[in-house]
Amino acid sequence: MSRINTNVSSIIGQRVLGQNNQTLGVALERLSTGLKINRGKDDPAGLIASENLRSEKAALTAAIGNAERADQVVNIAEGGLQEVSSLLTELQGLLTTSANTAGLSESEKQANQLQIDSILQTIDRVAGATNFQGSKLLNGNMDYQVNGVAGSVTDFQVRGAKFDGASQAVNAIITQSAQQAGLFMSFGAGNIDLTAGEQFVIEVGGVEGNRELQFASGTSLNDIAAAINAVNNVTGVTATVDGGGTAIKLTSDDFGSSEFVSLKVTNDGGISAGSGILTLSSTDFGTATPGSAVAFNSSVASNGIRDLGQDIGGTINGLLAVGKGKQMSVNSDFLDVAFTLNTTAAQTLDSVSAFTITGGGADFQLSSQVNVGGKVSIGIGDISTRKLGNSELGFLNDLASGRKFNVVNGENFSDAQKIVAQAIEDVSSTRGRLGAFQKNVVGATIRSLNVAFENTTAAESVIRDADFASETASLTRNQILVQASTNVLALANQSPQNVLALLG
Repeated sequence: MSRINTNVSSIIGQRVLGQNNQTLGVALERLSTGLKINRGKDDPAGLIASENLRSEKAALTAAIGNAERADQVVNIAEGGLQEVSSLLTELQGLLTTSANTAGLSESEKQANQLQIDSILQTIDRVAGATNFQGSKLLNGNMDYQVNGVAGSVTDFQVRGAKFDGASQAVNAIITQSAQQAGLFMSFGAGNIDLTAGEQFVIEVGGVEGNRELQFASGTSLNDIAAAINAVNNVTGVTATVDGGGTAIKLTSDDFGSSEFVSLKVTNDGGISAGSGILTLSSTDFGTATPGSAVAFNSSVASNGIRDLGQDIGGTINGLLAVGKGKQMSVNSDFLDVAFTLNTTAAQTLDSVSAFTITGGGADFQLSSQVNVGGKVSIGIGDISTRKLGNSELGFLNDLASGRKFNVVNGENFSDAQKIVAQAIEDVSSTRGRLGAFQKNVVGATIRSLNVAFENTTAAESVIRDADFASETASLTRNQILVQASTNVLALANQSPQNVLALLG
């Protein structure tokens, strides 16, 4: 059957040619763009997945940049701290030189003090000048803002804090009291009574060292205590007359398990009265432990008795705290704080509302997800001379001219050196914290983010990138089909002309 008005074969040819042209166009587009998803209709689900992955890649790239920027900020802060550390080392040497008072003239003392003043001024200048793009790093601008500090808190540090709300309360529960090391010498009288011609010889020791002391019969306990206190800088042990004037209590100068008091009776001198040496209660330091008495002439006393101090123990915001003397500290991803309590609070098993963190610190966004979990916070305290040291020892600016520990007065060199040692520890601790932050947080984060970026890019490539081998084969196939469809369409268009043969 032949029809002229409707050429069905031509219509079929046109349809197939259109389809083949469209498929060829898709292959050409994919090969020219390198993508197999160029618009939503190509693969709706794949488009959604690949766009999410592209978004994640952008966030990862920004997070890597943030981490690298954090490393640069810390590098600048470290540079300033390194210079301060060198200045403090020089200051330590100047103090030792100045303590040689008999070998120094007044003008040399004045010159040393001028150097000390210059060092202190330089430290303050470094603290105020170290900056990153105008943001001061070492003058306290990067420190945390705190209010509501309890009266029982003598010193505190906030080294890191992350919280969602406007503030973060820091609360502690004391479960173990801080104690000094201590021993009790009971004589039963206000003077020692020895065998004629004998002496009472003891060796007193502490964390600083030990010293042997000798006392004759009739020496008062006040004089014995004074003799022990005269070598306090050598032993780190303080003596007080106690027990109604018939006993002496020996205590370490500081609190904590690293402190100790030792007592060795080298010669009891035939002492006739008293109950000997007693340890002190771990829960009530003012009370001797019942049944702990050891006679002065016993082998135990001659071999030596030693008592250790006790660190404070407890929790801070539900985290087990590390105790060191009267200081409590915690270090977690969300809270890194340390604070020191006064003696009363450190020895009372109770709760303490230490302070409230209201803001501040240096926040770095080191994750692709912007939330509290992806943020890293670190505090960089003020390293000016009025902040280096502590409230118990004093602060570094106390060494300046006209202040308590200036070298011209020729006094308190030991205390001044302790302040400098504390300042060195403060700066070294800050440098160590920043170094750990760079190495273990920033460095690890950059490596982790780079791996995540690689894997995310690979996942996005699998979904969106064109397979050139497959698309080239498809292009060749579609080119042939288009050519074939064109030829068939031409034949279909010629077919109605064959009807003319029927008309003769």
